[in-house]
Amino acid sequence: MDKHRVINVQVTVETRGGKHAIGLGSMPVGNVWAWPSQEVTPDQAEKAMEEYASRVVRLTDILDEFGHPIDIIFHVAAEYPHQAKVVSKLLGLPEPLPELAQLVAASPLDAALHDAFGKANGVNSYNALSSEFMNHDLSEYLDDQFAGEYLDQYTLRTPKERLPLYHLVGAIDPLTDADVTTRIDDKFPETLSEWIAADGLTHLKIKLNGDDIDWDVQRVLDIDKVSGEAQASRGCSEWFYSTDFNEKCENVEYVLEFLKRIQEQSPAAYDRIQYIEQPTHRDLKSHPDNKMHEAAKLKPVVIDESLVDYEALLLAREQGYSGVALKACKGHTEALFAAAAAQKFDMFLCVQDLTCLGFAFLHSASLAARVPGVTAIEGNGRQYCPNANKVWAHQFPSMFDITDGSVGTSVLTGPGLGF
Repeated sequence: MDKHRVINVQVTVETRGGKHAIGLGSMPVGNVWAWPSQEVTPDQAEKAMEEYASRVVRLTDILDEFGHPIDIIFHVAAEYPHQAKVVSKLLGLPEPLPELAQLVAASPLDAALHDAFGKANGVNSYNALSSEFMNHDLSEYLDDQFAGEYLDQYTLRTPKERLPLYHLVGAIDPLTDADVTTRIDDKFPETLSEWIAADGLTHLKIKLNGDDIDWDVQRVLDIDKVSGEAQASRGCSEWFYSTDFNEKCENVEYVLEFLKRIQEQSPAAYDRIQYIEQPTHRDLKSHPDNKMHEAAKLKPVVIDESLVDYEALLLAREQGYSGVALKACKGHTEALFAAAAAQKFDMFLCVQDLTCLGFAFLHSASLAARVPGVTAIEGNGRQYCPNANKVWAHQFPSMFDITDGSVGTSVLTGPGLGF
């Protein structure tokens, strides 16, 4: 891929007192991840998601009532499925936008509304989630288990000072000099060893195949060996992994065998695995046999691609998932709902990326910094689109200039979404 398209949204809001404020929202289109299809090409999906984003924004033009962003998005989201069909028909596509693609395309609007609301009221958006600002408690949006509760109970009033950064190790990424045939020489690290030394990394997200267990096991062992040498040279004794099979595992037995082999061959590498991302197909309803209970006894297994709403979270929990991956790209409102539900049900929490750049990464980081239980954040925009962060790095160096393996989220305290 030689390009990375981003949807930017700007909204202007007005309070009852006549005060105006401008809110901003941004998110990569992310069509390859959000809309894998045998019928629709990536270019067609990208165009459809951009058209969809424009139409969702126009839905707010008909709103003439004052309300909290949660209520506005909750109301507008009822039109998402219809708009998906309209866009599909307009562009002559054989299928409508799936739910995940709808959420990603609508997420910049969602973020912009929260940003504007906070700015209009002179508060950080995460401090505008109580009964003082909201018209309904969470039972209006989730169920009666949340009666009398508001989102301020599930978010922090000040952001965490720092968060470790998860660095992505792709399936073909070079680990050492021996893996590099021709150097790019773009002034950025090229091997895993170099990245660890340059950024002081302590958290690695490992991409795996999911259909070749020998390769998957060996890849983790190889990464652990290289990481061990690199960490030892910088005097670091503690680092961690997450594993991502890209939904390719046929069943939970694959995951169990993978974990068994890792533990047998390297107990230390096994202990470093913090959690496992959704290992099997994202369509939970069509694959009810893919239950994660046994794997979740060993490591947290987090729901990711399947998590499109509260109903999906409940189904995932029923099928044995023990963790939730929050993503700003699924919408700020939906992420807050999922964060509340995960805490209510005592589930593992993490915040993941979509190669978020600049504003989008700051948005994702602000979410991670305000949700209790989240201990790290992904941020691979600095790996794959580093030049896009240059402007933002001048204003927020602690968020983009990484030297100790973490981002300084304490700076995200401004009105709106914090930046």
